[in-house]
Amino acid sequence: MQYVKYKELTKEFKFSKAFNKDDLPGYIKHYILDNELILVAYKTDRDHGVFTDSKIVLFDSFNKNSKQIYTIPYRSISTISVTFEEDSGVLNLFLDCSYPVNLRFINMKPEDKIRLRILYTCISRIVSGQDLLKGDLDRLINDEIMKLKY
Repeated sequence: MQYVKYKELTKEFKFSKAFNKDDLPGYIKHYILDNELILVAYKTDRDHGVFTDSKIVLFDSFNKNSKQIYTIPYRSISTISVTFEEDSGVLNLFLDCSYPVNLRFINMKPEDKIRLRILYTCISRIVSGQDLLKGDLDRLINDEIMKLKY
């Protein structure tokens, strides 16, 4: 039996805010296919994360001249969970290779928690082979989170 040691994906992404998909830097748009729908985009002080209807693309910037880019197709996720705390949340992903990926969302307001819950629901449905709920998809794509009553 052969064992493969996987390189740690990253120390941890701490996304601090969702931002307008129209404001994505040009280099990020190159990693999104024309037929993909961008559900939501997040950023940290220096990194970006883009969630589409088929994958997650993470941009890990080391400095001004160095970036590492990770693409995680939803089909490679075997388990997903979400954890909420007072002003933060974590998406916990386990890939088919049993590798864990943790994406932390910090400084969350109530609408940010709703957005993350809907994103989690969408990813969970994709991972389990179910159709996306049109209402959830529309809310994420059009950033209509505040129109929800919970």
